[in-house]
Amino acid sequence: MNDDTTDIRTATVVNEAGPPPDPPRRAKAAKKKKRSKSSRKAAAKTATAAIEARIGHTFADAALLTTAITHVSALKPTHKRGDSYQRLEFLGDHVLGLIVSDMLYRAFPEADEGELSKRLADLVRKESCADVAKALGLADDVKLGAVGAGASARLRKSVLGDICEAVIGAVYLDGGYAAASEFVERNWTERMRKPRQPLRDPKTVLQEWAQGKGLPTPVYREVERTGPHHDPQFRVAVDLPGLAPAEGVGGSKRAAEKVAASVMIEREGVAGGKHD
Repeated sequence: MNDDTTDIRTATVVNEAGPPPDPPRRAKAAKKKKRSKSSRKAAAKTATAAIEARIGHTFADAALLTTAITHVSALKPTHKRGDSYQRLEFLGDHVLGLIVSDMLYRAFPEADEGELSKRLADLVRKESCADVAKALGLADDVKLGAVGAGASARLRKSVLGDICEAVIGAVYLDGGYAAASEFVERNWTERMRKPRQPLRDPKTVLQEWAQGKGLPTPVYREVERTGPHHDPQFRVAVDLPGLAPAEGVGGSKRAAEKVAASVMIEREGVAGGKHD
């Protein structure tokens, strides 16, 4: 009797345990998962190579490029905002300014500070950077989160200039100043030679605006001259009836007059005084 009871209990335990697991099936699932992960990596590598070919720089650290084209909306909750393009955009903005300033200094040896400054402002503004991004085909590479098709299109358009600057920052960190300079010169030289909008003399802009308001021609007067004879500095004021004078400083009277006109233009919000 005792022997029979033992046999029944043992049989019950074996039946409850169920059939043994299928090792081949688990190995097949693991292999499939590994193959899927490998395929995703290969696809990402191919996409990165395509972007590198368009921008003309092969990254030693491809993560920099990924960060440069990643919008905050695409980040996972566990990631920091620094994993998006924003920090690289800050760096790239200043790298771009330095490189373009150097290009302008060498390309226009006769230009004064005022003209160089206006050319620089036109070349490094967001719209110009966005144009470069579009030309490089970066618009479809921006990684955005689930923000909706319409919002996604608007967002991509608004951040394209920032993405371009972030790419410059990434190239600078990955390849140094020489690599960043090569990228900027390749994409900005033609734009530098042919500004997208004609540059206008601020004195002309101010005079036309004054005439439109029924005011007389602006009057420029020297306020002060300082410095040695071989390197003078002029402070000039521009006067218009009913307006407070505006002053400018320059290495020549004409340069100072342009700065003064620019100051009044900006202060009065004159249309056409700066690129819109």
